[in-house]
Amino acid sequence: MSGTPSPHPTAADGLRFGYGTNGLTDLRLDDALGLLADLGYAGVGLTLDHMHLDPLAPDLAARTRQVARRLDHLGLTATVETGARYVLDPRRKHGPSLLDPDPERRADRVRLLIRAVQVAADLGAHAVHCFSGITPAGTPDDIAWQRLADALLPVLDAAAGAGIPLAVEPEPGHLLASLADFHRLRRELGAPAPEVLGLTLDLGHCQCLEPLPPADCVRAAAPWLHHVQIEDMRRGVHEHLPFGDGEIDFPPLLEALAATGYQGLTVVELPRHSHAGPDLAARSIDFLRRAAGPAPAPSPAPTPVPAPLAAVPTEGGTP
Repeated sequence: MSGTPSPHPTAADGLRFGYGTNGLTDLRLDDALGLLADLGYAGVGLTLDHMHLDPLAPDLAARTRQVARRLDHLGLTATVETGARYVLDPRRKHGPSLLDPDPERRADRVRLLIRAVQVAADLGAHAVHCFSGITPAGTPDDIAWQRLADALLPVLDAAAGAGIPLAVEPEPGHLLASLADFHRLRRELGAPAPEVLGLTLDLGHCQCLEPLPPADCVRAAAPWLHHVQIEDMRRGVHEHLPFGDGEIDFPPLLEALAATGYQGLTVVELPRHSHAGPDLAARSIDFLRRAAGPAPAPSPAPTPVPAPLAAVPTEGGTP
């Protein structure tokens, strides 16, 4: 096509949509990747877990090479996600975390994240996603933050060596729950914060608990943005919903994201909907393509700012 490009980018100008494998756990990984390619997704948020690319099973390097060949054949890119519920502990959701009182248990999580960095490097992935975990009962706030910073240092070293950003996700109910908490982590790590430290921004979480509207959260997060997750959500309720079932106005949100120049994947995150995964993957890409079209002229009325929420109920991280 020819012609003068618009001086105001729309989402259609460059966002690349993906779908999370944690929402396709009833499919074999090869089948899930083939489905996403057929639907026109640009990539995949690949959760390391027992049903797909198990990070603890033998021959991880060989299995990773096989997945890399499959991604290349299908023309898909990837971000490596580490939010599997029971990959390390079959009895405790998301356990152990980087905040576990037991240093050996914390080390288990650190080793998993370092392994994820290697997998990401072997896949040519954009980033490795992680989150802090819930503060254990009886743990003072300052101790929890120190544990988190100390635990992340070897992971950040591995990420820097591999040239793979580590994209930390603010998660409702966790120690690191908000954009403000991400900046506290940067301060805890010392000045200057490691360049490889970045941010996973879940756009639903912005609707759920951030004091700024989601589009303003995107603009505020832009300098550190390495991974984006997307779904619908309601204010004050941490429940990942299919598009149209929540309260988010997506066209201006996607336009704001496109305007930042973000180059990574924007990954649909519906981890409790695997029973309907193929249908929701198809419906989601159709919805996002429509929402990413040219946005209407903005209203002159100012955007109301929701009151900050003191706490949001959680069940321990990604649903």
